[in-house]
Amino acid sequence: MKRTVFEVVTVHKVTDTATPGVYDLDLTLKVNSVEERFEHYVSTPDDSIGANPAIRMWMKQHPDFPVQNYVPPTKEQIRASLPSLTTRRLRLGLLNNGFTPSQVTAAIEAMQEGPEKEVAKIEWEYATTFKRMHPMIGAIAAALGVSDDQIDAMWSTSADL
Repeated sequence: MKRTVFEVVTVHKVTDTATPGVYDLDLTLKVNSVEERFEHYVSTPDDSIGANPAIRMWMKQHPDFPVQNYVPPTKEQIRASLPSLTTRRLRLGLLNNGFTPSQVTAAIEAMQEGPEKEVAKIEWEYATTFKRMHPMIGAIAAALGVSDDQIDAMWSTSADL
């Protein structure tokens, strides 16, 4: 069996993460003599597998390489990264938080007549998955008096149902 050889060719950027000693690197590696760019290689201090030993060696040899500060994601970025929910999970999540499907239907029926209302009806009745940032989610939540933070919490717990 051929041994995989990793060599750091170019480090484009190193960024801190929320975890001390863990870095997100944008770099080009040679993997068995073939160059390949990795835009998000996460290097941890205790990982002795794959390219990480070569990366950690490079970091020791280049202690003055600039490390970008960690910038936590915004609430909008976190919301956009939440997983899609199946119809089943969304509706069970609503029930677990005190909302019935009929309340959602009533909120849709209370919308002003027009294309937005018709789209909401179709989405509610026929969609097989729901994305957290879909405009209908915000509109229905507002009609039910649910804040963005409450939606986020419900969404996160519903993902595991």
